[in-house]
Amino acid sequence: MPGLRAPSYRVPWMSSRVLILSWEYPPVIEGGLARHVRKLAEALVRQGTTVDVLTRGNDQRPARAEHGFDGLAGLTVHRVREPSWPRDLDRFVAWVQQMNEDMLAAGERLAQEGSYDLINVNDWLFANAAAELSYRLEVPYVTTIHATEHGRHQGWVEDLPQSHIHSVERWMAHRADAVIVCSYYMRGHVADIFDIEERRIAVIPNGVDPNDLRPSGDLQALRREFAAPHEKLVLLVGRLVYEKGFQLALDALPGVMEEVGNVRFLVAGSGTHETELRSQAERLGLSEHGTFLGWIGDDVLHSLYRIADLCVVPSIYEPFGLVALEAMASGCPCIVADTGGLREVVPVGERVGLRFNGGDAEHLGVMIERLLVDDELRDRLVTEASEHVLRFDWDDIAQRTRGIYDELAELAPREGARRG
Repeated sequence: MPGLRAPSYRVPWMSSRVLILSWEYPPVIEGGLARHVRKLAEALVRQGTTVDVLTRGNDQRPARAEHGFDGLAGLTVHRVREPSWPRDLDRFVAWVQQMNEDMLAAGERLAQEGSYDLINVNDWLFANAAAELSYRLEVPYVTTIHATEHGRHQGWVEDLPQSHIHSVERWMAHRADAVIVCSYYMRGHVADIFDIEERRIAVIPNGVDPNDLRPSGDLQALRREFAAPHEKLVLLVGRLVYEKGFQLALDALPGVMEEVGNVRFLVAGSGTHETELRSQAERLGLSEHGTFLGWIGDDVLHSLYRIADLCVVPSIYEPFGLVALEAMASGCPCIVADTGGLREVVPVGERVGLRFNGGDAEHLGVMIERLLVDDELRDRLVTEASEHVLRFDWDDIAQRTRGIYDELAELAPREGARRG
C-alpha cells in the first residue's frame, strides 16, 4: 500500500522459509504464471528452502492447504476462497482489494504457525497484501514482474482500470527490496516505464522441463482429427488477447494457403479477443481450414505440440515467450515475432527457430511458407532447439533466485540498522 514505512529487518536473516504469493497456481491456470510459480517452488524446495505458496482457490470451499502436486515435503500450497467475480469491469479494482485483504489475513495466520524469512510476490494483483506482510513481519520483499499493464496496452494506461494497475505496478517496483524479471528486454522496459535503476532489477528467465511435456493418447488419431496426412498443420497457442498477435497469423494464412496449399491451422486458448478472432477467420475465408479449440488442458496441449508441423508465436508484446520454449522442447519448430523476450528465447545466430518482423503479417507469411516447404530446415531447427532448451533449467533458475534471496540476507541487517 503506498505510504508504507520501510521495514526494519530482524537479525540474523536466513533464507530458509519463503512465502510466495501468486494470482494462480495449478490447477488454477490462466497463463504461464501458474507453471512458473509451481516449477520454481518445487526447485527451491529441492535445494533446501521451505516454500509456502499463498494463492486463490477455484471454488467456494474454505481456505485449505495442499502439499504440492506430488506431496513434495517442504512445499505447501494454501488456497484462499475468492469472492465472486464482478460482472462490471469498474468493480474489478474493489474485487482485487478484497482479495488482498483476505490474502493478508491468511498470510498473518500462516506466520503465526512459523516465521517467514522473505516474501516473494508475482505481479501486481497481490502486491498490497505482500508488502503489508513484509512490513508487519519485518522481512524483505521481492517482486517478480512477469508483464506490465503498460506493455499489455501499448502504453495506453490513462483510463481506469489500466491507470490504477499501472500505478500499483510502479509503486510495487519502487517498494520492493529486489525486482526480478524474466528477460533483458523486460529489465529495460521496467526500468524505463517505472523510472528505476536497471542495477536494481535481476534477470532470471522462465524455464522448461521437457519431462513435463509428455503427450497423452493416440497422437496419430489426434492428428487425423485436424489434418489429413498430406496436409500441414500450423499451431497457435496462448491467451486470445490482442497483444498475443494472433490476428497477424490469421492475416498471413490465406496467402500461405494459396502458395503452399493443403495447410490447416489450430488455435488453442481462450480470452477476450476470441470472438473477434473467430469473426476475422470467417471474413478471411479460413473457417473451413482450421479449428478454434478454446481452452485446453496441459495434456492436450503437450500432444498438440507433437502433431503440429510448426508453432507460430506472433506476439506484439511478449515479456518472455514460454509457448515457444515449450514447443521447441516438444520437437515442434517455431516461428516467433522479433520482439521482446522472444529475441532471447530464439536468439539471432542460433538456428533454433525463425523470426519475422514484429507486426508484419506479410513477412510472417513468407517465413511460414519457407518452413512448411523445407523439411531439411525444419529438421535442423528441431535438432538445434533440443539442445538450446536445456539452458532453461529450473534447478539453475531456482539457484539464481536463491542468490537474490541470499543477497538480501546479507543486506538485511545493515538495512535494518540504517532504517530502524
